[in-house]
Amino acid sequence: MKFHLHRALVTIAAANIEPLVEFYSQLLAESPHCHIPNKYAEFHLPGLRLGLFKPRDNHRQEFEQSEKSGFSLCLDVDDLDAAIAQLCNLGYPPPGEIIVASHGREIYAYDPNGNRLILHQPQP
Repeated sequence: MKFHLHRALVTIAAANIEPLVEFYSQLLAESPHCHIPNKYAEFHLPGLRLGLFKPRDNHRQEFEQSEKSGFSLCLDVDDLDAAIAQLCNLGYPPPGEIIVASHGREIYAYDPNGNRLILHQPQP
């Protein structure tokens, strides 16, 4: 079973994202394409979308541990269940449950090096 990948998004987590929003706005000489203050910002760069986000309270500790970074690779997919099956087939099943958010369904997983992946299926 194969899933179709729509696009990839690189994200950085931070408890206080506004200094990062300001930094990237200045570095890139542009305002974020999307900005929800103190929650999320997204920059559209040639060939890359960069997202900055504040982790939910129940996930904050994951990003505060010194051995893990704030890096997450977000992959938008058309079939979340097929993507989860593919991760399981590769030997890296997601440790948690599917999260239903206003922007769609998503699940967290990890690559072989422990880098966080967010598989996201947008709402139709």
